[in-house]
Amino acid sequence: MTTEQSGKAGGGAEAADAGPGDGTADEATGGEATGGEKTEARDQGDADTGDAEDGKDGDAAAGDAAAAEKAESGDKGTTGTAGDKPADPWSAFGPAPEPVLGRPRRAIRAVGRFLVHEWTLAAVAALALAAAMTWPTLRYPRHTLPQDYWDPSLQAWQMAWSGHILRTDPAMLWHANTFYPENWSFAFSDTLLGYAPAGLIGVGPEHAVLRYNIMFVLAHALAAFGAYVLARQLGAGRIGGAVAGASFAYAPWLLAQAGHLHILSNGGIPLALAMLARGHGWSLRYGYRPRRRHAGWAFAGWLVAAWQLSLGFGIGLPFAYMLAGTVLVAVVLWFVRRRRVRRPFGRRLFLADVFGGLVFAAVGAALAVPYFKVAELHPNAERTLGDIALYSPPASGFFTAPAESRVWGGLHEGARAVLPWHPEMTLLPGFVLYALAAGGLFFSVWRVRHRIFLLAGVLVTMALAMGTRFFGGRFTYVPLFDYLPGWSGLRTPGRMMLWATLLLGLLAAGAVTAFCMRVRELAAERVPPWPGPWLRLATLLPLALVIVEGLNATPQPVVPRQPAAMRTVDGPMLVLPSSQNLDQPVMLWSTDRFQPMVNGGSGFTPRSQAQIREATVSFPDYASVDYLRQIGVKNVVVLRDELAGTPWEGMLDRPVDTPGVTREQVGEAVVFRL
Repeated sequence: MTTEQSGKAGGGAEAADAGPGDGTADEATGGEATGGEKTEARDQGDADTGDAEDGKDGDAAAGDAAAAEKAESGDKGTTGTAGDKPADPWSAFGPAPEPVLGRPRRAIRAVGRFLVHEWTLAAVAALALAAAMTWPTLRYPRHTLPQDYWDPSLQAWQMAWSGHILRTDPAMLWHANTFYPENWSFAFSDTLLGYAPAGLIGVGPEHAVLRYNIMFVLAHALAAFGAYVLARQLGAGRIGGAVAGASFAYAPWLLAQAGHLHILSNGGIPLALAMLARGHGWSLRYGYRPRRRHAGWAFAGWLVAAWQLSLGFGIGLPFAYMLAGTVLVAVVLWFVRRRRVRRPFGRRLFLADVFGGLVFAAVGAALAVPYFKVAELHPNAERTLGDIALYSPPASGFFTAPAESRVWGGLHEGARAVLPWHPEMTLLPGFVLYALAAGGLFFSVWRVRHRIFLLAGVLVTMALAMGTRFFGGRFTYVPLFDYLPGWSGLRTPGRMMLWATLLLGLLAAGAVTAFCMRVRELAAERVPPWPGPWLRLATLLPLALVIVEGLNATPQPVVPRQPAAMRTVDGPMLVLPSSQNLDQPVMLWSTDRFQPMVNGGSGFTPRSQAQIREATVSFPDYASVDYLRQIGVKNVVVLRDELAGTPWEGMLDRPVDTPGVTREQVGEAVVFRL
């Protein structure tokens, strides 16, 4: 039996596993399951009347209600009233009328339906799985951070700053308290601005760390939920969708990104794609069905896409270009097929796409302005092809796991040792995922041409992830770097593996769904027709293997304690010693008062900050004090325990001869007031 034939044979059995958008019994027939021509022709015919349906749904409902009322009044005329005719005695043997439920009971029923709805159960399962798979992140959420306390401290500060400034002075959003006296400093790296509502809650370093850890777990949950919803909308079964969700959120290569919340916050990508596909009545398995169009879902998909973009351009920029390419292809296809399908969208859906696309473009443009300003003021922030080559992984990276992988980390230690920069070059999405996706090329519920498209997408995104390692990138990454606005700001091409992982997950979902259909066929031959325990466990085995391969061994270091001086000293200030890594916890410590400070860590070092660090190596001599006074610095906080091994070692042994400078011990720090 071929794959296509098995899909037809198992179509009826798949009805119980079809998605909520695709799960009615009439859609689960064999012809629908393989995208039969009759259904496609009928849906194309429906497209011609799509606008009429958009405008007449309310009228049809009103007409049905009037007809029902008329029929009811006619029935009353035949039975008579107390003053005219006696009631028909045989009416006592008729069916009892449906009870009219009151508002409280209707509300209770609605809540009950919501609690057992698939999306509710999927969301709860995603949250529980995220808490388990990221453990022990939530063991001490106020005091530890996953992987290290450098980049996570920066991102915890970003969320705290966005919430603080939106509450106090939104006009100063992009001019943060760090990197004094520079402006636009909030745009020196990805901002996680979409998490600003969380930043409105709580003040200080402990709350910032707690907030980060909560968002870290929620980001994993949203990634799994979003990929699950996308796979279901495209036509995968529940278990197949779960495999797609788990493989996307817990791919081994993402364990190396545990310190980069802006990379892990990717769940809006598949969720937005699922909403847009739902709004346009399209799925990979069943094709285009105009009667399932819903303008509200399409508009919501654009809003989710805009929110995803607000989390950062690191993964948001490729997503934006992907959406732009999809819109372009859709316009071309509509132009080619306009005679056969006159109005494939409908008026409401067309307006939802127009306004939703404008919202997405407006958000992208508003967020891009500060970054273009930073590129103008700081030419050294621009990436070069040499920087891209430094972070471009070889092909062996696709089969190498990071050290944070509990299953493969120790076994791949030798393979990581030969990689120039292994934190960004260990790109294994999972050997189980590779195997399931390979099986999905030959045995799947997706059509053959769709499998080929998915495979092509995997190969293209992997080639892009290799940067300049794939034939020098001349035909892949370099043209994008040279001609696409903003692409030159992406430092690490390996993060394109995010798209390859999603496409591999969809291939795997097609294979697992076909496998579950085959299990049901075998179960139907049993007496009684119900899967035995081993058959049921067999359908869950792919999911279990994907989850096991995603287990982490991520360290959870304790965040350095905030010095007491950070709670009392005013700005503008400088904390010494200063470097990229040392300044990131300092940024976190400033979340009590957000006083202006020279310190700051980002993807590049502004020239002004480098000059200040160089000028203060001899502090507290007259020249360094005079320089700091000229730029407006009033206080210098020296962290005594951090001086060893830095250019500022021994500075506390130097005399203070500069007039007007006082020295004070505050806890573990020494404060110089200029």
